[in-house]
Amino acid sequence: MTHSALQRPWLAQYPDAISPEIDVSAFSSLADMVEQAMTEHASRVAFHCSGSEFTYAELDRLSAAFASHLQAHGFKRGDRFALMMPNILQYPIALMGCLRLGVTVVNCNPLYTPRELEHQLKDSGAKGILVIENFADVLQEVIDKTDVSHVIVTGLGDRLSWWKGPGLNFLVRHVAKLVPEFKFGAAIRFNAALGEGAGKTFTRETLTQDDIAFLQYTGGTTGVSKGAILNHKNIIANVLQCRSWLFGFQQDKRDECIVAALPLYHIFALSACTFVYVTIGAKIVLITNPRDVPAFVRTLKEHRFTVLPGVNTLFTALMNHEDFASLDFSSLRYGLGGGMAVQRATAEEWQRVTGTPLIEAYGLTETSPGATINTITDAGYNGSIGLPIPSTEVRLRRDDNSWIALDDFESAGEICIRGPQVMQGYYNRPDETAKVLDAEGWLSTGDVGKMDGKGFFYIVDRKKDMILVSGFNVYPNEIEGVVAMHSGVLEAAAIGVPDGKSGEVVKVFVVRKDPALTSAQLLAHCREQLTGYKIPKFVEFRNELPKTNVGKILRRELRDEEIRRKAAA
Repeated sequence: MTHSALQRPWLAQYPDAISPEIDVSAFSSLADMVEQAMTEHASRVAFHCSGSEFTYAELDRLSAAFASHLQAHGFKRGDRFALMMPNILQYPIALMGCLRLGVTVVNCNPLYTPRELEHQLKDSGAKGILVIENFADVLQEVIDKTDVSHVIVTGLGDRLSWWKGPGLNFLVRHVAKLVPEFKFGAAIRFNAALGEGAGKTFTRETLTQDDIAFLQYTGGTTGVSKGAILNHKNIIANVLQCRSWLFGFQQDKRDECIVAALPLYHIFALSACTFVYVTIGAKIVLITNPRDVPAFVRTLKEHRFTVLPGVNTLFTALMNHEDFASLDFSSLRYGLGGGMAVQRATAEEWQRVTGTPLIEAYGLTETSPGATINTITDAGYNGSIGLPIPSTEVRLRRDDNSWIALDDFESAGEICIRGPQVMQGYYNRPDETAKVLDAEGWLSTGDVGKMDGKGFFYIVDRKKDMILVSGFNVYPNEIEGVVAMHSGVLEAAAIGVPDGKSGEVVKVFVVRKDPALTSAQLLAHCREQLTGYKIPKFVEFRNELPKTNVGKILRRELRDEEIRRKAAA
């Protein structure tokens, strides 16, 4: 598609090196894209984690072995395979192996509770899973209720030495000895899977951009997590869009080293920390546990890192560590903030400490994820989410579905996005898809924003009730549904309240059925059903909740009460 500058006023702010359009036909599939990168950058270090690393040539060989293993066990183009791991070296090997085979990847948070994992595996129809052994007990609880029949288990102690040279040949001869027995039946160790695959020939299927690359799960208005359908074209488009923005078409030739502290199962890190940088042959340093800030800072000392993506809370935690300011920032080009709003104080302190800008970006799971990014300059914090990236349109829509004029810089409306990175819809949920994606391809984000005279967009409110905790979406309906499962609860409402550390935290208002119910009992119940960041931080018991005349709970009124209470404090 082509557009005039009149239709897209932000184009006037584009740096000279950035074209307003990307050519999404540059690659036939993600497999084509990553295979070209692995060949072109064969001798470069691809991924590093906890003192171990492998090159792009080794990534090529190892991911082919993983694909061969899956193929030998009946997996084919279009099948679903789940990855349930933190940031460890096994993840990119399995990720690339699945994509090269044409298998759809279903990313699972390794901290999921049994309830959350069961839903995602059943909803996606995953037939296999690679799970880190620390959380295999969660899988054991639910696997009989799913279609998963092939389990690969790995651990932090699996040795890289087995993956190189003669180690794989040894494993081919000793696979049987490395298959443990779990309650859910026979499982194979990751090392053994690679060994088996290395002894077979990987037959590459012909893939197209229309093949589904990911069912990437996100929250829903119904409280049920939904799989956003991201095909190969969506991801390729966003990689090219973000790469163009971050590097221009004339790529900086110096070595790039990106620090991947955000979880790769999250769409921001999957794109911004993995695919974009794989295509330019960067070294990607995986941080398995970014909450261990002292260890994180020690890792940073070992590398001449050039880019550090993160969320506001991560940047704050780093800068609050006494040793961070003494690091060598001479190679650092910028910090890249997304997932939640970057606060002015954080951005200004980052600039002071590192001497580089903290660039804010915006996107959603449904946009693969990038939609807008600020220009990479030292101009300082501007409070905006940036300019629409190449081949991307952004418009503001009123509640009556009319568009706000592109020269109206005062009115606010719902941010709507159209471009080749926008998802195909929600898997098996046409009703939910219809709520956010119209016939012309416009995605309704639920965020309310304004545009200034230069084409920069600013978020001013949130139309939907989503709660944003450290960059993770939390949907009130899910929290309320879990709380209501407790026999002592009559009804409940969940909202987000401001928090200096994580941006927002969950607060629930509860009407008791059992007068003896305590907040401690309720939170213990929540911990059994919800991932950590979803667990309410505050519980307030009430005799009744505000409702409309038809009985709908008014979350907005509860939020307004909290705002007034805070202002009066």
